Amino acid sequence: MDATIPTPATPLPRLTPGGARFGGVRVKAEPEDFVVEEIPAYEPEGAGTHLWLRIEKRRLTTRDALARLARVLDRPARDGGAAGLKDAMAVSRQWVSFEHADEARLRDADLGHELKVLEITRHRTKLRMGHLRGNRFRILLRTNDDAERKALLQAAAASLELLRARGVPNYYGVQRFGRYGDNPELGKLLVRGDVPGFREAAARSGMRGGKLHDRKLIGFLVNSFQSQLFNRVLARRMPDLDRLQLGDLAQLHRNGAVFLVADDTIAAREQPRCANFELSPSGPLFGTKMPFPEGAPGKIEREVLAESGVTVEDFGRKEARKQIGARRPLRVPLLEAEPAALDEAGVRLAFALPSGSYATVVLREILGDGPSDI
Repeated sequence: MDATIPTPATPLPRLTPGGARFGGVRVKAEPEDFVVEEIPAYEPEGAGTHLWLRIEKRRLTTRDALARLARVLDRPARDGGAAGLKDAMAVSRQWVSFEHADEARLRDADLGHELKVLEITRHRTKLRMGHLRGNRFRILLRTNDDAERKALLQAAAASLELLRARGVPNYYGVQRFGRYGDNPELGKLLVRGDVPGFREAAARSGMRGGKLHDRKLIGFLVNSFQSQLFNRVLARRMPDLDRLQLGDLAQLHRNGAVFLVADDTIAAREQPRCANFELSPSGPLFGTKMPFPEGAPGKIEREVLAESGVTVEDFGRKEARKQIGARRPLRVPLLEAEPAALDEAGVRLAFALPSGSYATVVLREILGDGPSDI
């Protein structure tokens, strides 16, 4: 295997230079240390058959919150809709929806102290995954050491300035890969059509037999493998995420459209737009219909795919839910970033990211690979 391909023992390269590590910093020591608020893609219309609830949750996953609301509303859990899945160890505010639900059932319902309904309205359609513009984050990085707190403030200020100027590496966060990091391997077995191997590995991971027929879970596992390969390509492209290369498939941030950087003239013409975050180089979510770049970018992607032991055609297997693939920008803009601020308990951060990006990647740029709970 190429030594530049990251493995579990080879951390993904950061954009921030240097090897700063803050082993004494605690992330998510309390749910209130990590506050997430969705930025909706659109506002509910106020009328329709779908009840929309803006909720605040803590110590609950989004699926846990939906299940609790479904019981109160006497609706099937599958009726619940959400634009994004939020971690349990956080305070999260987001919209969820239920079709044909009676809001009167919420009037005297005991949802527990972990869940609140902040707003109730209606809309004509279900809230579906991905229907959000992004997320706002307010994060407290805790440390009791005065010297570490001051060093952390300086590191945060420098990293945030760099990320504002050049963009956030669009790595998938560790939560994409499962608690023990085995989701990509399970997904790979499905892509290869190795059902016996998948069943054996799933049993070792503690997955119940019934889950093997869960369409959403199977799709998630395959997507996890695709995400791992994307991260490997992105690692090979670091740190030049804000420079178009010949052969790149440049991706427009406003709508996801891609075009080939076929020659020097196109590269020179489009580079100012790249500097302004109108577009970025893109990387692969491998699938049967995903277009490959040309030149050096295409060579990297084909090498990473070959080293993984699968082919493009493998993603068309029924066991893999027939993934057609897509392109994903190698970086995203850091939005609404406020200056890092000292707090008596540590350092406070406030910023926003587009949908599909991970705050943990920003934290890793600041903290390095120290805290295990990022």
